[in-house]
Amino acid sequence: MPGETIFHNRRAFQIENSQLRVTVLHGGGHIAEILDKASGVNPLWVPPWPSIEPLAWDPARHKDYGDHAESRLLSGIMGHNACVDLFGGPSDEEAKAGLNPHGEASLNTYAIHGGADRLTQSVEMPIAGLRFSRDLELRGGEVHFTETVENRFPTDRPIAWTQHVTLGPPFIERGRTAFRCPGTRSRVYETDFAGDAGRFKPGADFDWPYAPAKDGSRIDLQVYPPWEGSGGFTTHLMDPHRDEAWFLAFSPRHKLLFGYAWRRADFPWLGIWEENGGRAMAPWNSRTITRGMEFGASPMPESRRQMIDRGSLFGVPGYRWLPARGKATVSYRAFARKAEEIPDTM
Repeated sequence: MPGETIFHNRRAFQIENSQLRVTVLHGGGHIAEILDKASGVNPLWVPPWPSIEPLAWDPARHKDYGDHAESRLLSGIMGHNACVDLFGGPSDEEAKAGLNPHGEASLNTYAIHGGADRLTQSVEMPIAGLRFSRDLELRGGEVHFTETVENRFPTDRPIAWTQHVTLGPPFIERGRTAFRCPGTRSRVYETDFAGDAGRFKPGADFDWPYAPAKDGSRIDLQVYPPWEGSGGFTTHLMDPHRDEAWFLAFSPRHKLLFGYAWRRADFPWLGIWEENGGRAMAPWNSRTITRGMEFGASPMPESRRQMIDRGSLFGVPGYRWLPARGKATVSYRAFARKAEEIPDTM
């Protein structure tokens, strides 16, 4: 039944209709599940390690999540989390002041209320001086989202705002799951994002969908790689001639097409993050398969200073302004439906 529930040991709120069930976590506000009832598949990533409330994480008691900057976030991450104010890590000074990678919206506890097929979630971000809220409504096989960020400060400010959508098994399969998007100019993350497991050539510019590899070959980003032990991050400018941007993901095994669509003016960038058994440290332990399809206002996950210093990429801004004591609102949608193959366009 819709309403308050427990999902993988986490406090959650569920809404549903005849086609979809959506589960939202109180801790971090993550969209943990968009279950397609016909196939019984949730395309969103549920990590293979036990999940806890992120604010309950304690480095002395929860060593299974590692001892690094992302440990608190990883203790509670699931599916689709919002990176607001930060997309990437804090500076050393911000970390000492209490900020974590991807900001407070991915960690703090949300108030959630709603009915059978819609809900509202909201959270205060006291360090950043922001308030973040999101409305969800089910319409057939689609989930419609409306988000607002409110600036509590009397100054204009630049912010990152990225939808960190991560897909996982059983929807993601090596060598099988297919992807499409209206990508144009693209760049590999400028440093080796995945260390020894990285296969992309750092900092290389290219045209979607063929990313340059370190060995001189090209990697087709339209299919999940068939090998084990890889990872990396590439960013893609959505076609500036389109009003709407989107990504599609298709599981041949489950005959399920899944994706998101959004206003390109709101989120001109799509970052693709791959973790394919490449990270050996806890809690990854070389056993995790994900594909992040992260659409947002910033091209790269990086600190606030790096974001502002970058300014733009390919002539397109890499952050957005939030006016003094003002608000900004965006809308987008997710969908799931049966398909025999992946189309090349929406």
